[in-house]
Amino acid sequence: MKAVIMAGGKGTRLQSIVSDIPKPMVPVCGKPILEYQIENLKSCGVTDITLIVGHLGNVIEEYFGDGAKWDVHIDYVVEDHPLGTAGALFYLKDKMDDDFMLVFGDLMLDIDWNRFMAFHKDKGAIITLFGHPNTHPYDSDVIVVNEESKVLRIEPKNIDRDFYYKNFVNAGVYCVSPKLLENIPALEKIDLEKKIIAEQIPLRTVAAYHSTEYVKDMGTPDRYHAVEKDVINRVVSNRNLKNKQKCIFLDRDGTINKSKGFLSLAEDFELLDGVAAEIAGANRSKYLVVVATNQPVIARGECTIEELNRIHMKMETELGKQGAYIDGLYYCPHHPHKGYEGEVPELKIECDCRKPKIGMLIKAAEELNIDLSESWYVGDTTIDVQTGVNAGMKTILVKTGEAGQDGMFDVKPDFVADDLKSAIRTILEWKKK
Repeated sequence: MKAVIMAGGKGTRLQSIVSDIPKPMVPVCGKPILEYQIENLKSCGVTDITLIVGHLGNVIEEYFGDGAKWDVHIDYVVEDHPLGTAGALFYLKDKMDDDFMLVFGDLMLDIDWNRFMAFHKDKGAIITLFGHPNTHPYDSDVIVVNEESKVLRIEPKNIDRDFYYKNFVNAGVYCVSPKLLENIPALEKIDLEKKIIAEQIPLRTVAAYHSTEYVKDMGTPDRYHAVEKDVINRVVSNRNLKNKQKCIFLDRDGTINKSKGFLSLAEDFELLDGVAAEIAGANRSKYLVVVATNQPVIARGECTIEELNRIHMKMETELGKQGAYIDGLYYCPHHPHKGYEGEVPELKIECDCRKPKIGMLIKAAEELNIDLSESWYVGDTTIDVQTGVNAGMKTILVKTGEAGQDGMFDVKPDFVADDLKSAIRTILEWKKK
């Protein structure tokens, strides 16, 4: 497989840290960002790499040479003048005979490229965006997709959003079909997202891949220092989906948001105090954060799927404003008992996903490569505790919401916590090394 790295950035916002070198050569723990990228690609069998260089490109060429030191082959495309984020791809039109990876050289990342490429090929897309949640979706381009993971639109970061949105951000990493290069007819300055991708979206040829793996822009000093800390703490490498993941599963109502009965309107959703800060703390740890919630309001006809999506988008929007995110969200829309006015008959069934059954957790484990035996379930009911027990997980009952007074199951949690803040801190201190 082949990869192309756009390595021409100047890194003007990092002048307080380092100057006079290209942005992809900024060192993290003594090693350039670009070297991390090349090593990550090589670990997935990608050994044919093209570097597109511009500003101080000679520094990059002198360091990496032909790539033999890393057991890869590197060649170079030199931009004599800035060609935007896509113009230099014109040089590749005769070089690419199969789908390839495209990445911007200022990103710290560690991903399973084979998994990403397999998704891209399965979707038959002309280009697939790597999408993920991040700590600042309010100033990031947000991807909106349909049920087939085809991109419907990209909400740009420079607009005032007076609506709720899913924290699903374009990371600047792509799988690309050579057919896309046909849309670059001349050597000119072109923007990949605003021009090339934007023209393909209405054709439904653009897909988006959801991943929990580590991809971060280091464009500011604060983000640079955060990335360096993550490298030291092995958060970067551990998040690669080739590795089994540890996860904190959270119930929703009464655990994340204030319990108000069966919630059916986004306007009634309200985060519990302090929840965002603690989830943000978990985001910086070795654990994924996934929500798994029963939502019988759908089967009972008390809430539409569209409104439930608005509720969940409000949750992600409000968490994102405070620098927190969830890595995944799973809900059960079923309810086995009939007799509700407006109920949806096809959803009034005994299913495998309604807690305390563990269908949602198994699905999450398959999609995110989670080791359930190394994971936790946190919730406010005995149903939540029983779910965790059924999945072989450690459990924490929080005293918010139902506070375990539902009386559905005679089961004891591993720990009892006053709130999610105390629960997450208990988990992060567990067998701390």
